[in-house]
Amino acid sequence: MTFKNLKYDVAENIGTLTFNRPKALNALNRELIEELGIVIDRIEADPDIKVLVLTGAGDKAFVAGADISELTEMNALQAKLFSAKGQETFSRLESLSIPVIAAVNGFALGGGTEVALACDFIYASEKAVFGLPEITLGLIPGFGGTQRLARLVGPNRAKELIYTGATVPAPQAEAYGIVNRIFAPEELMDGVMKTAKKMARMGRVSVRAAKEAVNTGLRTDLETGCKIENNAFALCMASPDAKEGTQAFLGKRKAAFTGTLEK
Repeated sequence: MTFKNLKYDVAENIGTLTFNRPKALNALNRELIEELGIVIDRIEADPDIKVLVLTGAGDKAFVAGADISELTEMNALQAKLFSAKGQETFSRLESLSIPVIAAVNGFALGGGTEVALACDFIYASEKAVFGLPEITLGLIPGFGGTQRLARLVGPNRAKELIYTGATVPAPQAEAYGIVNRIFAPEELMDGVMKTAKKMARMGRVSVRAAKEAVNTGLRTDLETGCKIENNAFALCMASPDAKEGTQAFLGKRKAAFTGTLEK
């Protein structure tokens, strides 16, 4: 299937999703968000995809925000539906059973920061810039930014960034804990793919269990989170990957994981 606003490619069990509206700095419009939902459907149905990478077309922007030309035409009800659709789609992205890496190659403002925050972690170019500047338009973030940023960097730091609409260059974003690693622009995708390939070699069952334990546990108290971890640990033992991994360790060889979510 060909998309108008996205490019989606698969190689070596890794899906690469590129926001592809370079003339609009890859801004999010309703059509793009609909297409993103279709890609997520495809990934959920494909057991061969073990890692997903998100990036932006061109060298200027990952996603420069929502499409302001669309926003100016919306009434309050349309804005509510647009926000709800974006939140639903980004939550589905966040809930994918596979690791999702944001490869931020330029501006990630507004919806760009929000979609990056819905990924498991962010690798950034030295040229990357983050921010939630919606306040400067008389708005607030509408795709989960007020919630995910506060959970990641703490409420005080998030409030400062949201209330002022400040933009944050990559080194500052790394210091705040938004970005995991920074690369020279020409080295970003190589660095991302190196990590993606490493994760793709891991057992699908254990990666899913780890992601679910972290994400679900963060929404609970410590005691409940540890119980979630306990159950996930036990379920991993039902996969042939646990036997393969332990035997490979004892045999001093590399493990060859073949377990699936079905057996």
